[in-house]
This record gives sequence, C-alpha cells and structure tokens, in this order.
Amino acid sequence: MSDLLASDFFSLVVIPVLIFVSRIVDVTFGTLRIIFVARGLRSLAALVGFFEVLIWILAIGQVMQNLTNWVTYAAYAGGFSAGNFVGVSIERRIAIGSLIIRVITRRPADELVSFLHRSGYGVTSIDAQGETGPVKVIFTIVKRKKLPEVIALIHRFNPNAFYTIEDVRFVNETWTPVPLVKREIFSLLSLRKRK
Repeated sequence: MSDLLASDFFSLVVIPVLIFVSRIVDVTFGTLRIIFVARGLRSLAALVGFFEVLIWILAIGQVMQNLTNWVTYAAYAGGFSAGNFVGVSIERRIAIGSLIIRVITRRPADELVSFLHRSGYGVTSIDAQGETGPVKVIFTIVKRKKLPEVIALIHRFNPNAFYTIEDVRFVNETWTPVPLVKREIFSLLSLRKRK
C-alpha cells in the first residue's frame, strides 16, 4: 500500500483527479449557496456552506502537499471551471424562486392578458407612454419553472414584444387564480349588493 501511495501514478493521476472532483463539488456547492442566500434560504445556505468549505480545505490541502506537481494546479483550476458550469446547470434544473416578467408592447395586449389570466397567472396591465407613442405594460410574477411557458405565450400573442425578466427575492402575497365561473358569480353578487 505504501508503494502505491509513493508511486508516480498516484501523484500524477489519482491525486489530481481527486482534487479536480473535489473542486467541482465545492464550487458547485458555492454556486448553490450564493443562490440560496439571494433567495433568503438561510438554513440551506449555511448547510451547503459547511460542506463547501470542508471539501475546499481537503482539496487545497492536497495542492499544498504537492507543490512541485504542476498537474495538481491544473486539476484545481479545471475543477473550479467545471464546478461553475455544473453549479449553474443544477440551479437551472431546480429553478428555485419567482421572477417578474415585464412586457412592453405597442400592439393591443388584451388577448395575451386574457390568456395569461385563464392560464392561472396573476397579471397587471397598464397603459403607458413610450418613446414612439402609447404602449401597454404588462406585469406578471411567475415561478422560475414556469418561465419557458410564459415566454412561449408572449411570443405566441406578440412575437415583437419587448420584455424583461428579473429575480424576485420576496413575494408578499400569492395570487390565487379564481376560475372564470366564480369570477362571474362574484361580480354578479357585488352588482346585486350595490343595487
């Protein structure tokens, strides 16, 4: 066993591979930790941060023990790069949090607003004045997982619409869609009360 640990194969292949994998894991954890902090998930950020630093200490310890081995430097840097890629890829898959989508269009947007409402999205639309004249501004807050669906709807109803997407750290109130039938009943009841 001691012969294996002292061999060139171990120092030139095994240790660099372990450093590379460790860096992928710790940088992935670091990327996720930053995302959790930004979303206000303190406990999850703290837990991930613990393992991130623990793995980093193990990886940097191996680099420091093998200062004359340039392969460990390359493995360390390569693992950092790959860890960023993996971390962002995982974040896209888990899609935590909410987004605000702001759509600005010169075309009438009644169909888009109506379809978003019927699809269960809360929508606020206002008339505004743009550089080239009157525009309609539409706001909706959606879960990150629903973003492709909403973008497809925007393109379907107005392919030339300008839109922006921003992260939302906190949503004070969740809009619960009321089915159209109930909306009509509520509006009829409120009309009767007014009379």
